[in-house]
Amino acid sequence: MGRTYIVEETIGQYLSNLNLQGKSFVSGLLIGQCSSQKDYVILATRTPPKEENNENLKHPKDKVDNLDEEWATEHANQVSRMLPGGLLVLGVFIITTLEMGNDFQNTLRRLVFAVEKSMNKKRLWNFTEEEVSDRVTLHICSSTKKILCRTYDIHDPKSSAKPADWKYQNGLSTSWLSLECTVHINIHIPLSTTSVSYPLEKNTKNGLARWAKQIENGVYLINGQVKAEDCDLLEGQKKPRGNAQASSCSFDVRVLTQLLLNSDHRSTATVQICSGSVNLKGAVKSRAYIHSNKPKVKDAVQAVKRDILNTVADRCEILFEDLLLNEIPEKKDSEKEFHILPHRVFVPIPGSTVMLCDYKFGDESAEEIRDHFIEMLDHRIQIEDLEIAEEINTEKKGEGQRARNIHERETSTSCLPHAPQWGCARNQAFLSSSMNSEAPLDNRDDEQPKEPMQTSIVLKIRQNMGMIAAFAVAVLAVGIAFHYFSD
Repeated sequence: MGRTYIVEETIGQYLSNLNLQGKSFVSGLLIGQCSSQKDYVILATRTPPKEENNENLKHPKDKVDNLDEEWATEHANQVSRMLPGGLLVLGVFIITTLEMGNDFQNTLRRLVFAVEKSMNKKRLWNFTEEEVSDRVTLHICSSTKKILCRTYDIHDPKSSAKPADWKYQNGLSTSWLSLECTVHINIHIPLSTTSVSYPLEKNTKNGLARWAKQIENGVYLINGQVKAEDCDLLEGQKKPRGNAQASSCSFDVRVLTQLLLNSDHRSTATVQICSGSVNLKGAVKSRAYIHSNKPKVKDAVQAVKRDILNTVADRCEILFEDLLLNEIPEKKDSEKEFHILPHRVFVPIPGSTVMLCDYKFGDESAEEIRDHFIEMLDHRIQIEDLEIAEEINTEKKGEGQRARNIHERETSTSCLPHAPQWGCARNQAFLSSSMNSEAPLDNRDDEQPKEPMQTSIVLKIRQNMGMIAAFAVAVLAVGIAFHYFSD
């Protein structure tokens, strides 16, 4: 028996209302959450049409075989940034004017594997063996209204299609639990002389991978308590029923990371010559969602972990794209660079308790964020619904304009291997992360250049503590001797 997909009823209306605009097909993404028994689909979004030049308009490539995988995977990468913890791109859908044969199914199969492979490259975490590895392909014929739902095992490149059930359910989007967490980060990434020739984004990702292990091995307190992994998340609480709003079922999560290694791990010190370093500092707002159908503590903790890792990695990637797009010149070796990572903005899905997110630089307007949501997710939102989770320091200067649509991003993404090597030549690059009023870190411009200097002074004092102590003892001995002989 195949998997069962429980789908929000409004998705059926959305798919049936999609206008093919004279084309033979339209494709898009399915977004939701996996569980051991069934999967939940709460959102569908079409892939925005690609801008074509006049020559392509004269000779349109409108056959399904010419489905642009690269364009679809780029859309999936950008949408995945907008998903909080617990939500994934579960698969793809395509709507055609006619029923298609086996060759068409092969096209869908290649697409779902390409989408998953592209998103997996940027993750700081890996799927566990217990997790569901099936991804769905949905084909709808607009003329006959026939639905064909199949799944493929993404861990098996040779897997064949398996049938699946596609069932609509009213009010699915209201039965979700939210978990919120604030994590204070201070990540120091040294740039060794052997890796200085690598793009800065690669060096940063390698450094984040080491930090990710701390997040994975941390202790997570849910509402101030440590709970067993297999324990029911709703134990001791009333479970929302029917169309009851699940927004009241919100959990506060706190992360305790280990300062020391376990006793069974041998601690070793590595000395390496570095040409510079990257520091990421600030307070990160994390948010995750889990369906209220028998949720387990381990699933909730896993969703929070992955959201923390995703949001930090995504912000760094967006900053690198911004630096490349705006061609910010490198500074001299003696100068230090400060860049503000984009801040997180949440927006609710219409008719749902689940909120999606986007990232905003200080000089970007709310209208730009709204337009980006509309383009990427094909859903109308109101500006007043935007929730800026983190305080934005509007006094920061030099924040370039980010590519706000998929067409601009395609250009910048293809050039990422040639990212500017700022902060790699005997200097430091401090990437100030998002701040909030509860934990203001480096909020003022006039204080930022002072902190690296103060930090370096403290480090030098610590390194020479032995010499300082010996000097103090010598001075004390001379003083005592001088006092003795004077008497």
